[in-house]
Amino acid sequence: MGILKGMRVVEGSAFVAVPLAGLTLAQMGAEVIRFDRIGGGLDAGRWPLAPSGRSLFWAGLNKGKKSVAVDMKTNEGRELITRIITAPGEDAGLFITNLRVRGWMDHVTLSQHRSDLIQVTLMGDRHGNPQVDYTVNPALGIPDMTGPEGHEAPVAHALPAWDVAAGGHVVNALLAAERHRLRHGVGQDVELSLKDIAAATIGHLGLIGEAALSGKARTKSGNALFGAYGQDFLCSDGRRVMVIGLTDRQWKNLVKATDSADLMTRLAADTGQDLRDEGVRFELRARITATLAPWFAQRPLSEVSRALEATGVTWAPFRTVPQALAEDPDLSEDNPLFTDMIQPGLGRFPVPGAPVTFSEFSRETPTAAPELGAHTEEVLSTVAGLCDTEIQQLFDKGIVENSRRVTRSAA
Repeated sequence: MGILKGMRVVEGSAFVAVPLAGLTLAQMGAEVIRFDRIGGGLDAGRWPLAPSGRSLFWAGLNKGKKSVAVDMKTNEGRELITRIITAPGEDAGLFITNLRVRGWMDHVTLSQHRSDLIQVTLMGDRHGNPQVDYTVNPALGIPDMTGPEGHEAPVAHALPAWDVAAGGHVVNALLAAERHRLRHGVGQDVELSLKDIAAATIGHLGLIGEAALSGKARTKSGNALFGAYGQDFLCSDGRRVMVIGLTDRQWKNLVKATDSADLMTRLAADTGQDLRDEGVRFELRARITATLAPWFAQRPLSEVSRALEATGVTWAPFRTVPQALAEDPDLSEDNPLFTDMIQPGLGRFPVPGAPVTFSEFSRETPTAAPELGAHTEEVLSTVAGLCDTEIQQLFDKGIVENSRRVTRSAA
């Protein structure tokens, strides 16, 4: 039993942010009903794929949800979705989406069926134009400051950071609006955009102020930690580590682990700079790195690890994901976050549950993602309020499908 047990959220989504929001709510106990078009939505076959050819992406972001497959091109299909979204119940009438379609799947239209409806809509930008993480990032200048020092071309990265942040904002917005409804009895049309979330974040982090006041673009720093000391080093066995000297304590621990106190004292005297200042450490990063590099180059990772751990250095080895899976117990059942389980059609591997724990609720075991349309009949009956005859007629017309029928037709 999760902390949101009893809450019903309907999700109409694609890509990362809103599916991640729905997943977060489901893993905290909410009943999350996701609707897709028959045959699967935009994410049904998205990479990465399991050896079976099925999408690990879709399965990962839809764990614990209920799945309904509906032909949304038909009036009957749209009416069904409207009934599911606006079904009665104090803890229902909650809709998250990034697929707003004016005229039937927007708040103005849906709230005619339920006046206290809460709809949270994530847009690409504030004008309603489509955007994804990989267009927002370059538009706001992040790839231009990413990559090796001296590298002229912009460097994109693999993590859709703004999508992840946006998923959290969708959850926050929904719960805030639901709290207001509980107190005042009114619904809300909540809008936010991926680009605004990214713009606000870089503003909060000082990047906009830096650009506005200096008039200069931040240069690339490679793997260095901007504004303090953090750097990667190559060990004698070819493994690489990242060490951090952000705070005074972290810096002192690093100096102690590498037995470099005398060398750093000499560097400070030569430059006339105080290495206790984190900004100074960033400015002198090249000389600090040149001083420390031989210590790492003379030792294998195992020896480096013992020395860094013994003095409390903040550090981590560089790994591929397969290496992390093999070496890091935090990606195994040693960590209560993970359960080694079989995901139907995919295989067995560690599956994460909710990363949040609540003192008054036990940790929930993650639930596999449903087959497409697995809950169509259940939702039409218990949420949309249709009788068996009405449901069968919808199946006969091809307006809805369930997992058994989809599987047979695909075969």
